[in-house]
Parts: sequence; C-alpha cells; structure tokens
Amino acid sequence: MRVWPGQPYPLGATWNGAGVNFALFAEHATKVELCLFDSVESTQESHRIALPERTDLVWHGYLPDVVPGQLYGYRVHGPYEPAQGHRFNPNKLLLDPYAKLIGRRLTWDDSLFGYKVGQDDTTFDERDSAPFAALARVVDPAFTWGDDRRPRTPWHKTLIYEAHVKGLTMKHPEVPEHLRGTYAGVASEPILRHLTDLGVTAIELLPIHHHADDRYLEEKGLVNYWGYNTLAFFAPHSDYVGTTTALDAVQQFKTMVRGLHSAGIEVILDVVYNHTAEGNQNGPTLSWRGVDNASYYMLSPEDPRYYMDFTGCGNVPNMSHPRVLQMIMDSLRYWVTEMHVDGFRFDLASTLARELYEVNRLGSFFDIIHQDPVLSQVKLIAEPWDVGPGGYMVGNFPPGWAEWNGIYRDEIRDFWRGQETAAAELATRLSGSSDLYQSDGRKPYASVNFITCHDGFSLRDLVSYNEKHNEANHEDNRDGADDNRSWNCGVEGPTDDPGIVALRVQQMRNFIATLMFSQGVPMMLAGDELMHTQGGNNNTYCQDSDISWLDWNLDDTRRDFLDFVKKVSRVWRTFPVFQRRNFFKGRPIRGKDIKDLSWLDPSGQEMGDEAWGAGFVRCLGMRLAGDAIGERDERGEPIVSETILALFNAHWEPVPFTLPDHQPERHWEVLLDTAAPDAAPASYPQGQQYDLKGRSVVLFRLRLNEEHAGDALSAEQTDQAFSGRLDMPERRAPRHEMPQR
Repeated sequence: MRVWPGQPYPLGATWNGAGVNFALFAEHATKVELCLFDSVESTQESHRIALPERTDLVWHGYLPDVVPGQLYGYRVHGPYEPAQGHRFNPNKLLLDPYAKLIGRRLTWDDSLFGYKVGQDDTTFDERDSAPFAALARVVDPAFTWGDDRRPRTPWHKTLIYEAHVKGLTMKHPEVPEHLRGTYAGVASEPILRHLTDLGVTAIELLPIHHHADDRYLEEKGLVNYWGYNTLAFFAPHSDYVGTTTALDAVQQFKTMVRGLHSAGIEVILDVVYNHTAEGNQNGPTLSWRGVDNASYYMLSPEDPRYYMDFTGCGNVPNMSHPRVLQMIMDSLRYWVTEMHVDGFRFDLASTLARELYEVNRLGSFFDIIHQDPVLSQVKLIAEPWDVGPGGYMVGNFPPGWAEWNGIYRDEIRDFWRGQETAAAELATRLSGSSDLYQSDGRKPYASVNFITCHDGFSLRDLVSYNEKHNEANHEDNRDGADDNRSWNCGVEGPTDDPGIVALRVQQMRNFIATLMFSQGVPMMLAGDELMHTQGGNNNTYCQDSDISWLDWNLDDTRRDFLDFVKKVSRVWRTFPVFQRRNFFKGRPIRGKDIKDLSWLDPSGQEMGDEAWGAGFVRCLGMRLAGDAIGERDERGEPIVSETILALFNAHWEPVPFTLPDHQPERHWEVLLDTAAPDAAPASYPQGQQYDLKGRSVVLFRLRLNEEHAGDALSAEQTDQAFSGRLDMPERRAPRHEMPQR
C-alpha cells in the first residue's frame, strides 16, 4: 500500500479522482494510524498505516491506491490521563469526525468503552473494539443535479412542516413499499402532492445526521427514533436508505433534495451540535473522545476528568477551540454547498453560545456565521434554550436568526384551554411578538410560531389528554414534560361521546386558524393535519412504531379536518396582511379611525384602557387594514390587500360581537368560522352583531357593497386567488427519479 505525504486540508477523506487524502486533527496525539477494512464483516483491519505527516496539529497522508467505497477508521495514540482530560486508547477503533458516509453501524459491546466497564472510568481497557465499531466509507461526491435551484422562499412567505423522514412515509399506502421510511420516500409523488396541497414551502426534517442508538434503549428493545444523538456531523443517517436501491445514503439524500426543490419546497435540517453520542466520562469511546478529548469537549475547569453539560446529554463540544468551530462550520457549509440544503434549525442553540460558561449572545459561533458568505444566506432557526443556567434565550438571538417562539406556544395554548391570558400578552403574540424581536431590528418573521412540535403532544392529543401517558417508553411514565398546557375537553383519552369529539375537533380548528392568522412564520407538526394521535405519549423519542408513524387511512372526520387545514393555508397565502415583513405601527394612515392594526372588544370599538388592564381576556377582535400595509413588493409596487377582521372567542358561551363600522360603502363577508366550517359564505352589514359561537375563530373580509361593484375588480381577483385559480405558483410533484451518473 503506497503512502504519500498528502495535505492537511481538507480534513476527512477526500477523493480527488486519482487517490484519497486522509487528514485528522489531533492536537495532543503522539501517533495516528489509518485502518483499512475489506468488508463490513471484517473484525480486523487489513492495513494499519501510520499517517506520515503532521502539519498544524493535523495528521495526514495520501493513498493513491484507495478509491471510493473504501471502509476505514483510526487508532490514535497518546496519554491516557483522565485527570488531565486525555483519554487516548489505541485499542479503540475511531470514526473519522469528518466521515461523510457510514459503511457500518456500531454494535454495542463493552470493548467500545475506553475504561473497564463496571470499574472506575480512570481504568484502561485493552480490548480491541474493531469488530464492533462504526466504520466510515470513502464517498464519491459525483451527482447530477441537473437544473436544481434553491426555492429561496422569502421568510415572510414561509410555511414550515416539521417531519421525521421515516415516520412521514412508513404507512403511506401510495408510497412504493421499498421507498417507505426513506429519503426517496419523502420526495415521492404522493408526499410532494400532499405538501404542495397544504401550501408547505419548507420541510424541516428531524435529525438526519448519522446517530447512534443509545445502549440502554437497545437493551429495552427501543431505539433513538428522533436521532438527537449524533455520531457523524457530515454523514446522512444510513437507516433511511431503501434496502432494494443501489444508491448510498449520500446519493439518495441528494435525490430527495432535488425532488423537493422541483416542487418548490425548501429543505431545513434539524441539527444537533450541542452534544455528541459519547456522553459523559462513563460513555463509550467512538470518535472525538479518542481522537483528542481535551480539544473537542468542554471539560470542567476544576477537574478535567468531568464534562460540562448544558444539555442533559453528558457533554458539550468545546466551542472556544478553533478546530471545533471549524468542524461545525465545515459541516454546515458541506450540507449547503454539497447537499444543497436551504437552512438549519439548531437544537438547544443556547449551548452553542457558551464559550466558557455563561450564554454569550455575540459568541464566536454567531460572529463566524454572520461573516460567512454561504451560511449567512440560508435560513437559520434557533431553539433558543438549553438546560443550563441562563439558557432560556427566547428573543435574544442576533439579527439574521429566527427562533422557535416558545412563549407564543404557551400563550396560545393557555388562551384556548381557558386559562387567564392578559389582553396585551395575547395581542402581542398574535401580531408578531414585537417585544421580543423589534428592538434589535429583527422582523416579525424572526418568530417561528408553533402550537405543537415533535417534542410533546400532537395537536389531537393536546385536546384529548391532561396527563402524559408514556408507559411505552419503559420508564414508568417518569420521562417527558409534566406541564403540557393541554385540556382533554372533559374526558381523558379516547371517547365515543359525540359532544366531546366535536369539541375536540373544533379546538383543533381553533389552534390551526390562530397559528396561520398570527404574524410570523407558521410551523406545523407533520400529522397534525391528519389528526394523528400518539396515544397521549408526549416523549416519543424512542418510539419507532405506530405511535410515531403517521396513519394515512383517513375516515370522514379526519379527511374533513385535512380539508379545513388546506383551506386555512389558502387563506393565509391569499391575503398579504398575514405575511407582513414589518411590525405594525398602530398609527392612523388616513382618517381618524383607520389604522394598520386595531384591537376590538365585543362592542366593535377599540379596546380601552380598562380592557387592556384586565387580568385576562377571553374574546377580542383583530382588524388588519389591507390598504395600510405600507410595504412594497419585489418590484417596488405597493402591497395592498383586502381588510381582514379576525374574532377570537375562548369563552365557552357565545358572545354577540358588533362588527366594526368605518366605511359605509362596504360590508363584512365571512371567510371562515371554526364553529361552522362547512357553512356557505354570508355577508353582514357593518355595525351588525355577529353571534360569535363559544370557543371559535371567525374570519371576515371587508367587501364593497353591490352598488359599488364597478370598483370591485380587486375583490374578484381575490376570490379567484382564494379558490386557487390566480397567482398560485404551479408546483408539480414529479415522479421519483434516480440520479443519472
């Protein structure tokens, strides 16, 4: 086996058409050996090659006789001194931190641990882990992207759909069986058709970085289904590749992205850079720990034997080390430039700002991203909290970042379950959370609004359970959140009571309507539109089963609800007043009573000081002036919409609501009523009382009276748009195609 000096950059295994360059950063190592394997069944390497050169703390070598497909790992020599933060053990075969394709998954065995299992972690284990360790595979990046183009959907027109690759397609009867649960299945025709019918512009995939299933889960017959246990930041998870396809994970992932882009749908990845699968000092030695523990991880300054932990998962990458920052930035750029993804949602993002201990809002990580010409141009979403002190950072991320708005979720849940909600608080959430995002120059779309997400109850369970029911997780129902802000409508779990069933469906309609009619970026949990239930399980992280897989066989009730969600999405897309790029001014534009935003009490008048100062509100109106948006489109033309009135009533009894009276030549027309979703359109004169049913949302638009019909061209156009016939981009769902090599 010929070995040449090679180059220290790029890190990882790089095929250049003639051979492969191997480069590994290991600052404190004394020797690095590259191990080549002939097959996934091999229990021992066929070649063990000492990398001949070390440049800038990077060990490297070039092998002209190696080609794509080669399986490999590393053995790294150095001191085993846990008290000093060093845990080198050359008996442990290590996965390349820059591995781009996994050739063999790990198999749990005591030999994967650097110490003697059952004894102190300062002991030294001499068993060889090669038969059980994960192996990397050299990848050929060639792929025919064709005319693939990023949709580049503006933030204010973005509708996010959070989904799991496997759970989305595993039970879909129209997805070919060999594609179910795979990347290719996500881009299959039935799924693309469903997403486009919903008006989805971006799919946010739960972690697809290759992850390890926790040992304790496997011993209980479970897996890490969500995937928040990363083992390779550059490699797609290998389980999401169909068994009957010749494509590897990289090729199939690219095929999926190409298919989604062809339908106008962006791809956002949920990424986990806040911890790794190696856990704390009692965890296995799989990659970074054995490559250079003291460099890759944030260790306790008092005792480097132990790890800092702000995630509850045992460790935190050392973001103050330039090579760790480089690894994360290289990973992000790889997924954008090579894999064509359109953005990222950062799990427990506050951890990334912890350079030493406290959360630093302007940490190096954020500074580097803002200066990066690639990453600064994609969608960046923070989960703005972690479990460490000061980690709840909603509203505190820098400009350029959007955030999961947990405050919005909590307030909207409280409002519809009948908890006391202050008028000012509710109004602020509905209008874009300016208190969180306006002061630093961000826009309403900095707020990613959501009612449900993968973590917690599904929408159906939110209205069906007061308590969690996580017995299937085999943790005696101790896991998962206890504070769900849910209401079961009178009965815990399934019921045949038609009144309770109807109320639950109406509450679900209320949540969907509120989400879509709020300013900000709406995010929908996959399956909510199908009334998916998890049986009250609010922590399905380990459930690779029917609990998590979406059921696509819909009865009439579920089909009607899906149609309702599609209708609400059409309304949101049709009227620009829901997609503002700037916060409301609340000031008169023309005429003493005309504002871009007005808040009304049931009398039809603007809410006074008494209403704003009340301890809680159960009913209010939100008037959005379509002729006072004050924004221009991409061509500089003023954006004008019809004026919209949204009425929200969380009270259990009807409320007579007087429709506001400002323009006598117009009347109010009902677009949608969650208490009567199938009712025919009806018109009401201004100043008339509307019987606002208990626990309902009603949406009106302001229309010209018949005698002014000659001026109503824009209204006619809006009718066509609302029915899907005007200005709705055609996004065909192509049939699944394999890439042309």
